[in-house]
Amino acid sequence: MSISPVNDEIRKVTLPRPGHADLAGVQKYGFDDIRNVLERSSARETTMRVALGSVCRKLLEDVGIEVGSRVVEIHDVKDESSVLDGLSPNQLSETADVSPVRCLDKDAEAAMMQTIDDAKKAGDSVGGIFEVVATGLPYGLGAHTQWYRKLHARISALMMSVNAFKGIEIGGGFGGAEKFGSEVHDEIGHDGEKFIRYTNNAGGIEGGMSNAQPIVLRMAMKPIPTLIKPLRSIDIHSKEEKDAHKERTDSCAVPAASIIAESMLCFVLADALLEKFGGDSMDQLKAHMAATAKY
Repeated sequence: MSISPVNDEIRKVTLPRPGHADLAGVQKYGFDDIRNVLERSSARETTMRVALGSVCRKLLEDVGIEVGSRVVEIHDVKDESSVLDGLSPNQLSETADVSPVRCLDKDAEAAMMQTIDDAKKAGDSVGGIFEVVATGLPYGLGAHTQWYRKLHARISALMMSVNAFKGIEIGGGFGGAEKFGSEVHDEIGHDGEKFIRYTNNAGGIEGGMSNAQPIVLRMAMKPIPTLIKPLRSIDIHSKEEKDAHKERTDSCAVPAASIIAESMLCFVLADALLEKFGGDSMDQLKAHMAATAKY
């Protein structure tokens, strides 16, 4: 945009990229230039969501709730180490941040980096899976009474709103479909002061509510649809078959996506925390939480 006339005509983008919002967007709104869809659907919009999530993270940390993440798979290379693995969420993220791909296992890290380099050389892209974990949660964030208040539904909705996120698992996730109920559900105990669980297959959420166990999530991210060696497409005006449009792109955005997902979880948890405990100041919020701690 300019306050003075611009003589140079900007070339229209007319070759939609498979896997992107391009074709559906121009069909929906009747645009004759894919650029109108391309820019607004860019993952750059998540920058502000990460900023807002950071404010929510500060609120959560002030009441003892931590959120962290790590990458567990890129393409077909997996980090098989256990979730948390003795680390707090903050320690998990700090350890992961040392790695260029946010992976804890050094052998897997090297293989992941090689896979990304190979994809880049081939003009291709790769996706992957990352884990997000939250600890220090009280009982009862969310609700079982209305569908829109269920904590896992709220988390899933926000996660799936992020570009290229194609799936979410909570706790044991899809693996639970292959097991008997006696193998999946977490038995309840009491240590003399509070209720405890011997396992956490539920991933910290039961019946739409937090159950005071760590929330454990896994998200799948598809490969970025903008390719250096593009796939076939059709010009929206001439209907000629050509290669899809090329933009500046990365070969893998999974490590960055894990940070975005942390902020999304912080946003949901802060919202649910204030919904349950309320208060007009941090002192009031903490007092309300302390009053229910015995439960």
